[in-house]
Amino acid sequence: MSRAGVYLHIPFCRSRCSYCDFATGMYDGATAERYVQALVKEISNWSTGLVPARDGQPAGLPLQKETADTIYFGGGTPSLLSTGQIEAILQAIRVRFAVTADAEVTLEINPGDGGLSHQQRLDTMREWCRLGINRASFGAQTFADRELKMLGRTHDSRDIRNTFAQLRAAGFSNINFDLIAGLPGQTSQGWQRNLDEALKMRPDHLSLYLLDVHDGTPLADQIKRGMRPRPDEDLAAEMYAAMIETVCAAGYQHYEISNFCRPGFESRHNSKYWSGAPYYGFGNSAHSYDGARLRWANERDAAKYVELIERDLSPVVERTNLSEDDARSESIFLGLRLMQGIDMESYRSRFGRDLRDEYNCEFDRLSEAGLIEVDDRRLKLTARGALLSNEVFATLA
Repeated sequence: MSRAGVYLHIPFCRSRCSYCDFATGMYDGATAERYVQALVKEISNWSTGLVPARDGQPAGLPLQKETADTIYFGGGTPSLLSTGQIEAILQAIRVRFAVTADAEVTLEINPGDGGLSHQQRLDTMREWCRLGINRASFGAQTFADRELKMLGRTHDSRDIRNTFAQLRAAGFSNINFDLIAGLPGQTSQGWQRNLDEALKMRPDHLSLYLLDVHDGTPLADQIKRGMRPRPDEDLAAEMYAAMIETVCAAGYQHYEISNFCRPGFESRHNSKYWSGAPYYGFGNSAHSYDGARLRWANERDAAKYVELIERDLSPVVERTNLSEDDARSESIFLGLRLMQGIDMESYRSRFGRDLRDEYNCEFDRLSEAGLIEVDDRRLKLTARGALLSNEVFATLA
């Protein structure tokens, strides 16, 4: 059986980014402490080996103490928690799961010092290493200070460079940057400068996204009211092509639609989502998957989540048993996100069906359009197909 991943959602930020639609809120020390206690309790209660139902009654899904080889603190800004709070969460996980000695343990952080001195920040990072955190991921987003201000970020480009240098000095040998292309008013030249700046620093992993404007966010409202220009799809396509060419030429592997790494530095945790491995989420809005057919999700609202845990009720508000067709569709959608694509024989072994027999006409059309490559062994996206992946997914859904 595949080793599991563990996800911890920490829903606190110092400010709200204009493009964000995640389940997050403003940081408050007392609220964060109460939340951490609830999170630890959820993890500890789960050690009964049952996924609880919405009304607190067991759902009947037995789960042995599984081996976990990835832990991911996401959010929000998990680095806002104290080292003591992070340690308490990690201890609870190690009681519930058999965590491997070589586990990848990721902490999402924001650039900047949060009011700490250089030495205090460095000492904190060294404490993270002592606790077993060995991968840092932070949202640089852009090196243009004007764009950072527009996004509502609390850091500037100098903070990005300083944070990276501090992480290296603290002992982190696995660091990821997030950058966003297609920001309102961003030019191709500006995006190229972002790529060049990032590559000078040689992070071990790069997550490079095209801007996705979500309804209900401040940025969506600003665009609707004419305060910001609408994203230009043709310009975004140009930026995506430049991204692949520039980053791959610098020696990085393009292993997933939006993700690049130095050889050997793939995100082991995120790869579980795309490969169909089991993962278990804790905290508000966290999602879980048993690696077969069952998916479930926690209460999205942080205050309601804490209240449910404190009342000894399950935080699970949604549970889905995938049908055979749903499982097959998911395996295609998720598998094609990886640039290595889908192994045709593995698909045949799992589902007893041949992808070519199911989608022969669709394969022909997508191949002629230059969106996929397919042979007897693998089905995968081309570089053009990665840009237009939603079109491919819709065709094969």
